[in-house]
Amino acid sequence: MKKHLIFALLAYLFIACKEPINNSSVKVSTPAELEEAIANASPGSKIVMANGVWNDLQIRFVGKGTSNNPITLKAETPGEVIIQGKSDLKFGGEHLIVDGLYFKNGYSPSFSVIEFKIDENKANNCQVTNCVIEGFNKLQRNQTDLWVLFHGRNNTLDHCYIAGKSNRGPTVRVDLDGNESIKNYHQIVNNHFGPRPPKGGASAETIQIGTSSTSMTPSHTLVANNLFEHCNGEVEIISSKANYNEFRGNVFYKSEGSLVTRHGNYCTIDGNYFIGDEDNENIGGIRIIGTGHWITNNYLLNLKGQNFRSPLAVMNGIPKSSLNRYKQVTDVVVAHNSWINCKSPLQFGVGSNLSQKDVLPASEIRSAVPIRSTVANNLIYNTIGDESPVVAHDKIEGINFKNNIINNQGTTFNTLDGLKPISFEMNSLTENIMVPSNDIQEDVFVGFEFETIDKDLFGNSRADKNAVGAVVNKDVVDSKILDKSKYGTDWYSINNTTDTKTLSMVSQNDDLASKIAEADEGSIISLEAGTYQIEKSIPIDKKITIQSKDENNKATIIYSGGAETPAFEMNPKGELTLSNLALKGEDTQYAFASLKKNMSSLYNLKVSNCEISNFDYVLKGYKLSFSEYISFVGSTLKNCENGIELSAETDDKGDYNAENVTIENCQFDNIRKNVIDYYRGGYDESTVGGTLMVSNSTFSNCGAKEDNGILLNTYGIINVDISKNTFTNNPVKLVALLWGAKNNTHSDNEIRNSGKLVVEENLKLKLMY
Repeated sequence: MKKHLIFALLAYLFIACKEPINNSSVKVSTPAELEEAIANASPGSKIVMANGVWNDLQIRFVGKGTSNNPITLKAETPGEVIIQGKSDLKFGGEHLIVDGLYFKNGYSPSFSVIEFKIDENKANNCQVTNCVIEGFNKLQRNQTDLWVLFHGRNNTLDHCYIAGKSNRGPTVRVDLDGNESIKNYHQIVNNHFGPRPPKGGASAETIQIGTSSTSMTPSHTLVANNLFEHCNGEVEIISSKANYNEFRGNVFYKSEGSLVTRHGNYCTIDGNYFIGDEDNENIGGIRIIGTGHWITNNYLLNLKGQNFRSPLAVMNGIPKSSLNRYKQVTDVVVAHNSWINCKSPLQFGVGSNLSQKDVLPASEIRSAVPIRSTVANNLIYNTIGDESPVVAHDKIEGINFKNNIINNQGTTFNTLDGLKPISFEMNSLTENIMVPSNDIQEDVFVGFEFETIDKDLFGNSRADKNAVGAVVNKDVVDSKILDKSKYGTDWYSINNTTDTKTLSMVSQNDDLASKIAEADEGSIISLEAGTYQIEKSIPIDKKITIQSKDENNKATIIYSGGAETPAFEMNPKGELTLSNLALKGEDTQYAFASLKKNMSSLYNLKVSNCEISNFDYVLKGYKLSFSEYISFVGSTLKNCENGIELSAETDDKGDYNAENVTIENCQFDNIRKNVIDYYRGGYDESTVGGTLMVSNSTFSNCGAKEDNGILLNTYGIINVDISKNTFTNNPVKLVALLWGAKNNTHSDNEIRNSGKLVVEENLKLKLMY
């Protein structure tokens, strides 16, 4: 008994000496107190930040905790410690935890908002949890930063809500510079990545793992059980640029992009959900480049994207490709996935561009087709038959198709060995989940190491009962993939309420500018018939509608402000709808314009049934401004020096000034130049915007001063449709010069004394890489 007591005492002393325990908790209320508490912290310390607003705060969290006794920096109440202004947070050390902070109303003064490194002191075994970063943008969209930047090893981002990034740079990036950061085993799990608006160009991923220069290094980063909701920054939602990354159990909900193995090899993409929208062709699925990837047990619904955004895009590579271009696809397995009501779901040789060899160097020609790859045991189901469920953009002899099935409702398509049309039905488990009504009695192909695909989408074993597709049987339990309480913080409430549309009646005796300034978000300003004078620009920094009370008796707004100033100044987050009005200038001003600088977020503009006249510009989008949508419908634009100018991004880096521009049922008369000037420069094949739709409109006596002799300038814009318009007496050489190799189309236009409408298959663009 005595020996046992001595042994126990020695063991206790050994543990105590090995890991001193400090359960102290200190509350801090000022930056100085916070800095002192961090300096004095030891394993087990808890530093509690007092509730309130912390302004212009740069936290340098340095310390060395242990696995059993980490050092914790936490909010007194999660969500009520608000970090704003010029603020950031850097880690340096071991076993540090940050919990419950709320970053908003500011921006980082450095390259990142949260970074797992201070100078050369990398963080290891550290965690950011239960935090929110919302709208924490740099002042201009070309200013680059990352909101979370990983270094070191074994760090975790979990249960956070991150949304609203609009400036250049991925939201989250994992860096692999140096041996201290490879084989890192980082975890990005259980987060809610909320809406990220389109940026209008590249470098707007939600997650990027690695860079092209480190793409051959092993990362082993896990991205699992996250919700990606309306992540529309660019064509790549996740860009994997390293080896051995895993993507499991994530939900991509109506996000305009894809999960892409952009560089690097041997990634696992398993058990993810991709939920699309029947009306949105920008929502993609999985795009594959490189070697040795396994794509299994994924469920893809209502995806209508094509080519780079197709439900499955297996790309062509560039022979002897450099690290930053496109490696050939080899030794890839695509097995046990389900595509439900997806348009042309399987596409191979995507990006093949031999037709552009006359305008591109050999180093940019993607001619290396996929080889030594297996597509097996997949399921395709279409409620309405698809004439092209498989699209071969190039040769597909290198793909081994085995035991795939399709119910195409009897619609014929080009037959393919290894894709069998059969009859089976699907039941709706939920609004977004369909499973087979009955067990499908089709053989399952057993390929090399296929035994490692041992579970299905819902975690059910495939050992005793296997099946084609992502689901092994019909008896499954709803996993509630869109229950937002499963992701993100336990305290942040996402406000999905609709705008309160307060109606304010305004007469000629009222100060219109004051009424607009005082209006709440979503308000409607209704003008009685008459004339309203505006003497200086009206800032639009919220969602607001300005309309005539009587649509048959339009109110008139006359702008008499200074030259080169706009009647309506579009600010970040401004959304203006102008309806049933006449807007007149004095020939030297602008009807609408963005800010010249500090456009930290996008703006939107809708003009319907209006008459706009006597301005220098109808709309001027300055450099670094961006709009998600601009529309002119049922309106007349006349007697203006310039029309709609969205051509300020002349650096030729793939950026542009608007995502969607719609002109419908409008009249353009005597617009002397820049009638529509919409530009995207730089050869960037993965940029798939912008979009211009011009329909049912008339253009007369326009373009007299157009320097290049083209009425509608759309150079470099990917999606253009000019249909059912009338062009009369426009003194130009060309109505438009369209890009045949891209999605540029025209039809049913009537052209009289206005030059020609020309399609050029390949345009010469400046190389970006």
